[in-house]
Amino acid sequence: MPAQTTSLLARRFRGYYPVVIDIETAGFNAQTDAMLEIAVNLLTMDETGQLLPGETLHFHVEPFEGANLDASSLAFNGIDPFNPLRGAVNEREAIGEICKAVRKAQKVAGCQRSVIVAHNSAFDQGFFNAAINRLNYKRSPFHAFVSFDTTSLAALALGQTVLAKACAQAGIAFDAKEAHSALYDTERTAELFCYIVNRWQQLGGWPLADALAEESTDAESEALTAPTDEA
Repeated sequence: MPAQTTSLLARRFRGYYPVVIDIETAGFNAQTDAMLEIAVNLLTMDETGQLLPGETLHFHVEPFEGANLDASSLAFNGIDPFNPLRGAVNEREAIGEICKAVRKAQKVAGCQRSVIVAHNSAFDQGFFNAAINRLNYKRSPFHAFVSFDTTSLAALALGQTVLAKACAQAGIAFDAKEAHSALYDTERTAELFCYIVNRWQQLGGWPLADALAEESTDAESEALTAPTDEA
């Protein structure tokens, strides 16, 4: 049977493939301010329905032509946009490589669409969508407006909204000195999202048994309706 109808990950999020993203920027306005760093984590799921962090892709990004660079934002995240040691690539290369990897992982998971998972997801989704529009990029695997916000999820599950505090509450190591790096924040956010999703399953919030039963029923139904060589 095709992967897209049997994958537990596809069943878990109604055909959405969750991709954890963090973006460091040169301001708060997605239309005018530069994207400077982006990382994504490609989640996986094991045979028991446990969600796991997967491969991380990470890019330093050159400011797009005419981008605004807010001094206070640069002071906050400590990024020098023009430091040659950053090894920055242009937006098209970063976005293209990320979308290519996400489409591949989405297909392996048997999902039809990807969805951004981020801490304060509206911010990251806004900057990602702005880059997609600037580039006139036609093959984005991501839903244009659906996102999973770990800020809200952490508030519900852990009583915390700050990433560092939510991680501490979940028993996830968090080094404040490493924070505000897209790579570090993405990997910690991935751990946090997996913790919340898996904890919900342990509490009985996701009927894994029902998902497996549905899979078995679908397989039996297809077997009964499959064409045969008999006249």
